[in-house]
Amino acid sequence: MEEKKRYSDEELQEFRALILEKLEKAMADYKTFKSVIDHTDGNDIQDTSPTFKVLEEGASVLSKEEAGKFAHRQHKFISHLEAALMRIENKTYGVCRETGKLIAKERLRAVPHATLSMEAKEGRV
Repeated sequence: MEEKKRYSDEELQEFRALILEKLEKAMADYKTFKSVIDHTDGNDIQDTSPTFKVLEEGASVLSKEEAGKFAHRQHKFISHLEAALMRIENKTYGVCRETGKLIAKERLRAVPHATLSMEAKEGRV
C-alpha cells in the first residue's frame, strides 16, 4: 500500500477550523496583553492617590514587562498559526519539513502549527 503524501481536502478543512479557533483566541489574548501595556484597560496606577503611586509603580512596571513578554509570545504564535493556514492553502500542511512524511494527526491537533514530525523533532531521522 502506498504511503499518503498529503492530507485530504476534508482533513485539511478540519485542521483549518481548529487553527482558526486557536487564532481567534490568540488574537483576543494578544489584544488583552497590549491593552495592559498601552494603559487602555483603565486599571492602572493613573487613578490612585500619590501616596500609593510610589508603592504601585514597581508592580506596574513588572506587570508591563510580563505583559510585554506574553504579548510577544502571542504575536509569534499568531504568526505560526497564520503560516499554518498558508500551508493548508498550498496543500503542504502536515508534511514534515525534514522527512517529507505526514506528521501524525494527534501531534497536529495538539500543536497545529507543527512543521516537524516527532521523529524529526527528536533527531531520529
